[in-house]
Amino acid sequence: MGPIVLILGSGPAAVAVKSWDRSVFDHVVAINNAWRLRPDWDVSIHPEDFPVEHRPPGLLAGQRRIEARDYVPVQNAYGGFVYAGGTMAFTAGYWALGALKPRVMAFFGCDMVYAATGRTHFYGTGTADPLREDITLQSLEAKAARLQLLAAEQGCACVNLSWQDSRLVFPRATLDDLAEALPVDIDAGHMAAARAREAELGYMVPSGRYWAEADRFDAQALADLDALWLSAQRASVRTERMRETASLARRPGAAVSGFRRGA
Repeated sequence: MGPIVLILGSGPAAVAVKSWDRSVFDHVVAINNAWRLRPDWDVSIHPEDFPVEHRPPGLLAGQRRIEARDYVPVQNAYGGFVYAGGTMAFTAGYWALGALKPRVMAFFGCDMVYAATGRTHFYGTGTADPLREDITLQSLEAKAARLQLLAAEQGCACVNLSWQDSRLVFPRATLDDLAEALPVDIDAGHMAAARAREAELGYMVPSGRYWAEADRFDAQALADLDALWLSAQRASVRTERMRETASLARRPGAAVSGFRRGA
């Protein structure tokens, strides 16, 4: 059985992680500034332009930093940045999927919904990276759907531990749900269609610096591809809809553990 991995972002609600039972997770992958939330993270992952002064000043035993030289080859193994979406929530997810081989990836603080005023991140107001002008981020929902399906193909469930509005399309979950979470059942036909279109477009950039080649990418073609991934996700997801309960695929016979605000 693979590990349960927490992908921790810097959304305003991410401070709740400070009180969580660390033993629920086998690995904690902290994106950008999220390493500040608690000291017992395993992986600090950030882009190459992340300011040095914002990086962890040192590493404890068992901790490591993951940078572009580490995650670009892993990302390429899953189709590259143009198809995956060029923001760190997805980059961290694909790196964890390839490097840690999890059975569950639980996202928290990665909702990518930003208030017009007030805090955008747990530490105050930061740059809303996913809202920048970027041809790979026309639909954050579609990029999340793609990650969910590629993870499911590997036997990994993607869930969202947030109780906030979210651009992630993963089922909501609580800490109690994680041990029983199952990946979605993939609709092979829809997924094959999306993959075939990716192959036809040929938008792989081995260096990872897709912005340097943006002129060769067709925005409408990528929007149409997003629609294919969303269709594949809708065709694949199994849900149990109950009042105040997360839609979550569970192991047969497992008790329902509802989505609780503030869990």
